[in-house]
Amino acid sequence: DTHAISAGKPLEGIEYQQGTLAGYEARQYLLEKWGRTCAYCGMAGTPLQVEHIHPKARGGSDRIANLTLACRPCNQAKNTTPVEEFLRSKPALLARILKQAKAPLRDATAVNATRWALWRALTATTLPVATGSGGRTKWNRSRTNAPKSHTLDALHVGELAQVTGWPGRVLVIKATGRGLYSRTRTDRYGFPRLRLPRIKHVHGFATGDLVRATLAKGKHAGVHTGRVAVRTTGSFNITTATGTRQGINHKHIRLPQRADGYSYTARQETTNER
Repeated sequence: DTHAISAGKPLEGIEYQQGTLAGYEARQYLLEKWGRTCAYCGMAGTPLQVEHIHPKARGGSDRIANLTLACRPCNQAKNTTPVEEFLRSKPALLARILKQAKAPLRDATAVNATRWALWRALTATTLPVATGSGGRTKWNRSRTNAPKSHTLDALHVGELAQVTGWPGRVLVIKATGRGLYSRTRTDRYGFPRLRLPRIKHVHGFATGDLVRATLAKGKHAGVHTGRVAVRTTGSFNITTATGTRQGINHKHIRLPQRADGYSYTARQETTNER
């Protein structure tokens, strides 16, 4: 929270933030604040070190307003040199860094206030409730050596006892809705070019239903599972993971699942290292 971020150091005793998570909250905040790039040269995609803008050896504090991120070459080049001297030939960059360093924590404060209001509402249900943070999630991932992705972040949120593995494929659920109220299709100028039927069900099927078609012969011979687009002629189109099969008679189609307003697909788990 803002108190842990502002302190910029492990808090002790009644300051409540001592131990293995110390430093993770501040580093995560700095990564977001400085855009995950070196403040001095703008380099991205390289390991970044927490850097004191006003050197600690010259009386600089550990508060968040005196911290930034720097790549190793810049951090070593600056060393204990005052930032005004280090950036003497780059006055515009110096002014930007000093201004950005003093940026207030009002955004973090707003999120923090909402977080605790939500926590109070949830605890009122008498169900067990725990709080977490982005810093804790990253720390949990470091314990299990898991790569970063949305799925694995969800797995590592909050209090974590043990994670022994993670999926190679994930289920992706997307809201697709239940069709349109519009009864026409328009051309590129906005004029209606055809009229859609008012009845959505044809031979017991509706567009969007998950169906399975079994064809013994013909160019579409085989078993095809996917979403159906119905036609009043009874000749439907089925969109599968490999493409669209057109002109399949409804007599060859069975209905595993009615359309529920969502699409379901499986994909290989991908990582996004940051």
